[in-house]
Amino acid sequence: MANSFTCNIVSAEASIFSGKVEQVVASGIMGDLGILPGHAPLLTELQPGPVRVIHDGGQEENFFVSGGFMEVQPDVVTILADAAARAGDLDEAAAEEARQQALKAFNEKSAELDYTRAAAELAEAVAQLRTIQQLRKKAGKG
Repeated sequence: MANSFTCNIVSAEASIFSGKVEQVVASGIMGDLGILPGHAPLLTELQPGPVRVIHDGGQEENFFVSGGFMEVQPDVVTILADAAARAGDLDEAAAEEARQQALKAFNEKSAELDYTRAAAELAEAVAQLRTIQQLRKKAGKG
């Protein structure tokens, strides 16, 4: 346990995860971030995508965040997500449907279309699909 730290993943609705971990990997605005024990303090915005939590002993748990912030302190990493879920709870069909709807909205180019909202919805759907694909790829290797 000497080489571990506390990780908390919290959404607006609930606490999704809290526990001791060896490593956290998340998608920051500037790229992927790997956090190990003793990491320098950091505050960064997160983009929609997967968050991997590696427990003591190497077991990995995967989550999805739709955006938010990650704060790194010497003994604790806190992820404050707009929305978060365990990767295994994601619905691939619903994510694909959301992606199709966002693409359709872009293609129709309606005057009432809120491009910013449509782009955010498209990015979230694509990130959910990417998280599901990564989880599937890992399961296939196991």
